[in-house]
Amino acid sequence: SDGGKLLVVPMVGSHWLSMQEVVEKLSERGHDVVVVVPEVSWQMKMTTETYKVVTYPVRQSLEELDRAF
Repeated sequence: SDGGKLLVVPMVGSHWLSMQEVVEKLSERGHDVVVVVPEVSWQMKMTTETYKVVTYPVRQSLEELDRAF
């Protein structure tokens, strides 16, 4: 944390729900935060100006993800 840079790669599900507030606070305190998330996800809807979001492509659609679950 002394470097001021943080790369976050959360898992789908509750991990991100727990981490999101911490990530936002670190960003507000001046840390350079990048969050890497899949293009298709249930809970990782990323629309923020607090930190940078980078998405990566996945093979399945949201419908396929729903069926698999």
